Amino acid sequence: MATGTIPCGIAIPQVFANPQADLKMLHEFVPRVETLGYDSLWVQEQIITDQPILEPVTLMTYAAALSKKVRLGSSVLLLTIRNPIQLAKSLATLDQLSNGRVIAGFGIGGPHIPEQVFGLIPEVKRSRRFIEAIQVLKALWTEPKASFKGEVWSFENVAMEPKPVQKPRIPIWFGARTEIALKRAVRHGDGWMAAGSSSSAEFMQHYPMIRRFLDDAKRDPATFPISKRVYLAIDNDRERADRRLKEWFGMRYKNADLAPKVSIWGSRDQVTEKLLELVRAGVQHFLLNPVFDEIEQAELLAREVMPHLHA
Repeated sequence: MATGTIPCGIAIPQVFANPQADLKMLHEFVPRVETLGYDSLWVQEQIITDQPILEPVTLMTYAAALSKKVRLGSSVLLLTIRNPIQLAKSLATLDQLSNGRVIAGFGIGGPHIPEQVFGLIPEVKRSRRFIEAIQVLKALWTEPKASFKGEVWSFENVAMEPKPVQKPRIPIWFGARTEIALKRAVRHGDGWMAAGSSSSAEFMQHYPMIRRFLDDAKRDPATFPISKRVYLAIDNDRERADRRLKEWFGMRYKNADLAPKVSIWGSRDQVTEKLLELVRAGVQHFLLNPVFDEIEQAELLAREVMPHLHA
């Protein structure tokens, strides 16, 4: 890994306390973080939920219109519940509108996803649907007239224009945390982002697997970005930060006890040292994810922490 400051993205505020999205805050947040030196803006996906969380591709498109140069990433879209043909069109359109700034992050989901609500075929394994969808996206983004034959998707000579601005296509990052999923990320993806709901200790277990799979596939690690979403808060009052993180995790994940297991919080120095531990463990890029006072936290992180994150 080259020596230098670790690039950092930041999560776009996506979950709101009230059903009405705070457009004023979004209009302030997106341009502000761009001027602060963040390299990317990120969204998550949860379609079926009682929480007011905005749809990710729509929000990325909105953010594209409010920004000029930051990349726009998803971490992650649940590809197994989406139609990859329609998604290929949506993301190619977003890449056009943003002048080539999209990173498509995908995940396979899990048994907690109510797949029957989305009209899915239960006889086809989730992993097969996922891999086929990746292959469909790649074909539609790169071939003048794409053809594909699989268990779920099958078509011949399908044209889809315009293609993404990025060539040969939009980069694909995977969210993965099991050995088989990490191996799938290396086989089919262009990068890996460890989940925010996984701990630093789990990242330190998964990173050697990724490196081994890259070696086995004879892939250059320098061409395969490794990122980590980190829920975090800078606050000299650790008890207050702990309480506020637990409140958010209780709302978002229905599990307040997850907050202290996966989050980083405390003073500037404490947060910086915990992030540097992850850098030493292999992180090449951070998705920083404050969950309250987002603009204030973004400014604190940019001013007090990011300049000290060196590989």
